[in-house]
Amino acid sequence: MRELRGSLDGTALRVGLVRSRFNESVTRGLLAGALDELATLKVSDDRITLCEVPGALEIPVVARALALGGRHHALVALGCVIRGETDHYEHVCSGTIGGCGQVALQTGVPVGIGVITCDTLAQAAERSGAGPKNMGRAAVRAALETASLLAALRAEGGA
Repeated sequence: MRELRGSLDGTALRVGLVRSRFNESVTRGLLAGALDELATLKVSDDRITLCEVPGALEIPVVARALALGGRHHALVALGCVIRGETDHYEHVCSGTIGGCGQVALQTGVPVGIGVITCDTLAQAAERSGAGPKNMGRAAVRAALETASLLAALRAEGGA
């Protein structure tokens, strides 16, 4: 059996980040975690593009533009949607997560999802604070490992 795996070595990768400013106290923490993880994985600052958008629903269209630009090997979506008293939450979550998935499928550029969907600000804070639970960190790792695996598949003629 032949097994291919992605690597977490980001030395040669260019990464685009799309951060929602809505729920900014949370998304600033996600961004800090993502940038820290990118540095840990050896992605230099000059290989990172940061785009900021007003809200979570704007993330997919900007991610798509970055993907179609052809410069980035991986993208990371950073946002926070907290449940309210209406069904708006479900629409925003579905549109954002589904939209990012469509970007990845349509362009072949992986999108790490660091969009927190939760019931309370306390839950969001737990997932955006310093440390290993930070979803920005997890999204970076997922995006870079997937980008590396896709490159390995392409090198073998399998993608």
